[in-house]
Amino acid sequence: MQALPNIRAIPEMQAWSGRARREGKRIVLVPTMGYLHEGHLSLVREAVKHGDCRVVSIFANPAQFAPSEDFDSYPRDLERDVRLLVEERVDLLFNPSVEDIYPPGYQTYVEVEEVSRPLCGAHRPGHFRGVATVVLKLFNIVRPHVAVFGRKDYQQVQVIRRMRDDLNLEVEIVECDTVREDDGVAMSSRNRYLGPAEREAARCLQSALGRAEALVRGGETAAARIREAVVEEISRQPLARLEYADLCDPRELRLVDEVTGPTLLAVCAWVGKARLIDNRILAVPGP
Repeated sequence: MQALPNIRAIPEMQAWSGRARREGKRIVLVPTMGYLHEGHLSLVREAVKHGDCRVVSIFANPAQFAPSEDFDSYPRDLERDVRLLVEERVDLLFNPSVEDIYPPGYQTYVEVEEVSRPLCGAHRPGHFRGVATVVLKLFNIVRPHVAVFGRKDYQQVQVIRRMRDDLNLEVEIVECDTVREDDGVAMSSRNRYLGPAEREAARCLQSALGRAEALVRGGETAAARIREAVVEEISRQPLARLEYADLCDPRELRLVDEVTGPTLLAVCAWVGKARLIDNRILAVPGP
């Protein structure tokens, strides 16, 4: 099995990107926090369509975890991740240290205001500040032409899009559909926290999204009634604790009262110690 080039130092990564750009190559970045699963690998495969050089970053970003969250226990297995990336024939792994990304005295952060406030932002203060900061740093270090993200983290993608637009960054953002396990649960590194009974309980998020979609297909447009059905569906599962279920404008993430066009339904629930998110775009049936 071939070796995967692995760069850890920021100046070396910048030099590599500079050479690739001078050679006219198109760089595609897939940012991850590691412990890769099929969802991540689907992003890596999508990256082939958008450029010449595929760079995967692995960096568990402490700035997006609150002190009470699971940064220290977040799953990590670099050796396994490297094997998977070699199989996908990735061109380069960028795997910086926390000390390189946030050296002593670090004090500059990026705040994307409105889009960061609802949904996960309302329950994880500072989370999207950490996300926006590290993604901007990755963009400046790797200098990609394209970056690929998954729609499971829907709000994250909108935060990054807004940052890209507001700061005039020359990076194309590509979104990929959520990849699911055979039982419908959205793939997540945190799924490893789930025991067998909790894994069965986690299916309630997908069931709730399906119930909401069926209501809209049947002509229901009132956001309150759709949300009520979602809450009821998740409440049936005693191992699940709902954190939020909101219907929003898909771009600005403002709450809506009526489903009159494509509408984001985003849900979050705790199952055991796993915080799980999922979403669906609800579309009003055509005439």
